[in-house]
Amino acid sequence: MGDAATAEDLDAAERPPPSKSENIFMQIAVHPDGTITRPVVPSVPASLDAAVSSRDVPLDASLGTYIRLYLPSNPVDPPSTKLPIILYFHGGGFVVFSADTVFYHASCEAMAAAVPAIVASVDYRLAPEHRLPAAYDDGVAAMLWLRDEAHEDPWIAAHGDLSRSFLMGSSSGGNLAFNAAVRTKGVDLSPATVRGVLLHQPYLGGVERTPSETASEDDFMLPLEANDKLMGLALPLGADRDHKFSNPAKAMAPEALLGLPRCMVSGSDGDPLVDRQRRFAAWLRDGGLEVVARTDGAGFHAAELFVPEKAEELFAAVREFVHGSGEP
Repeated sequence: MGDAATAEDLDAAERPPPSKSENIFMQIAVHPDGTITRPVVPSVPASLDAAVSSRDVPLDASLGTYIRLYLPSNPVDPPSTKLPIILYFHGGGFVVFSADTVFYHASCEAMAAAVPAIVASVDYRLAPEHRLPAAYDDGVAAMLWLRDEAHEDPWIAAHGDLSRSFLMGSSSGGNLAFNAAVRTKGVDLSPATVRGVLLHQPYLGGVERTPSETASEDDFMLPLEANDKLMGLALPLGADRDHKFSNPAKAMAPEALLGLPRCMVSGSDGDPLVDRQRRFAAWLRDGGLEVVARTDGAGFHAAELFVPEKAEELFAAVREFVHGSGEP
């Protein structure tokens, strides 16, 4: 819901940082009193005058949260076929970015058209002003919106199929999608039915470093110092990275997985978090879930936001999972 970005802002935002020194997470200033100053990131308003229409609907006005809906034009053939719903959670280490951040807005537009689907991108509260579980609570609120309000939205009523709903998140948004699924698995969400959970490069952590984390000191997208900073700002005060909010495979009882729908876990070999993502996929599978693991491709953390070919790869995997069997 921010101000429109300039053409120069949009051009700059479409390029990943060329070095650790220019990394946006490294630009977060942490002050002695625990408050932070965030770097300025371009945002864009919703628009009805685009190939994919978008508009904002409130989630919890008292908290300032909202959902940005994306509806593709001429989305399906035959036109009587209704679209699946993807409830999407953006990334940013729980600390930066929003549903209207320029690259997440563009990614959701492109995904809505490519899948095709109605994408509902959730704007949730950020840390450290609202440490976890605040964002996770907003994820649950978004699930209840699917149950209580989504069917009354004119776009979803006319074009959406709530019985084919999916949860998806990128980076820290993957954690939100997983936690929302776990916390609502016993809740009757009718008329919505969650058919699957898509976790793209989930932002997992742990006290003991993995090899991919140890090698990430100078990673241009998620350097180790920034990784530690974000986790320190997001987790509850006094918690370490083995907390269930960041390391569920270690801290969460296996019984928590019972009853979850099938999952897709995607990652890239150049992502500092890839070791944890692979272990997480194995943990889900060991817990009895149907898991599609796509963690061996080339790339870096959040590459789909900046590299069109990587976006196409991700959207193809999402399309197969949503519309197909979910198998690679």
